[in-house]
Amino acid sequence: MTLRWRSLLAAGVLAFGLAGCVGVYKGTGVSINSGTRLDDTPRIAVISAFEPELKLLLARLQGAAKHGVNGVEFTTGTLEGKPVVLFLSGISMTNATMNTQLALNRFRVTNIVFSGIAGGVNPALHVGDVTVPAQWGQYLEVLMARETAPGKYAAPPFITDATLPNFGMMFPRPVEVRSAARPGIERKFWFEADPKMLEVARGIRNVDLASCSAGKCLARKPQLVVGGNGVSGQAFMDNKAYREYTFKTFQANVLDMETAAVGMVAYSNGVPYIAFRSLSDLAGGGDGENEMGTFMNIAADNSAKVMLAFLAAWK
Repeated sequence: MTLRWRSLLAAGVLAFGLAGCVGVYKGTGVSINSGTRLDDTPRIAVISAFEPELKLLLARLQGAAKHGVNGVEFTTGTLEGKPVVLFLSGISMTNATMNTQLALNRFRVTNIVFSGIAGGVNPALHVGDVTVPAQWGQYLEVLMARETAPGKYAAPPFITDATLPNFGMMFPRPVEVRSAARPGIERKFWFEADPKMLEVARGIRNVDLASCSAGKCLARKPQLVVGGNGVSGQAFMDNKAYREYTFKTFQANVLDMETAAVGMVAYSNGVPYIAFRSLSDLAGGGDGENEMGTFMNIAADNSAKVMLAFLAAWK
């Protein structure tokens, strides 16, 4: 055998060996090969951003089984008789995008449901209310425009999609997205919740929404509001002027840091989604300091209660 052929044979054996190892890592008993599905049961993905929002749901879960991937804990089981997989998206648009896609890759997800807290935008809503928007947009996807005169800002002529009213130098824009149904680049601002899931949410009645927690009580009984708009962005918002701008520009009821990202992933993969968000604060519109720390648990439990009622009604 010539030296050249020996070299080629050795390279081929090495390549074959490496190919068998690519993407495979054994940690806590779970392979994280990108092609490995952890469970073949069709399930509803139930997502919250951080632990207090998921607490009530985990307590109600039956037949729990845990799976760990990339540091994310997925818990399968049943809620209200429906097969589900529960997990935390993590706070922020990037975490929500990454971990929602991870769930879709590893489980047979038929629908996505988000449950959590949010900041109120619509002045007609109050802390403790639960909102179920019909669509979600990424309101902080913006152009940072040049100041052309004191207090005046203008988009470059080649940017033609910054058509919504600006807040100072910030001009909102749609995002680029591809999807299974439309593989070409599409620019889209609103990501619509699934109409059938919204219809079921509109039929929810008689959920006892909490008004008090740990000795702190709300001034009024919370209500459920289905429909309207929600917006999400990569910043905690606690500013009265920007809250007023957000309501005027997007007619938003509520804002958070994850749902529109989840909606974008759901749209790209062709998976129906809906989100339940309860107001823990008024995003800068309340009197005094931000109320999130005071009313977070009330809001988190109210959102979870409505979401459980939805699962019970979902066919």
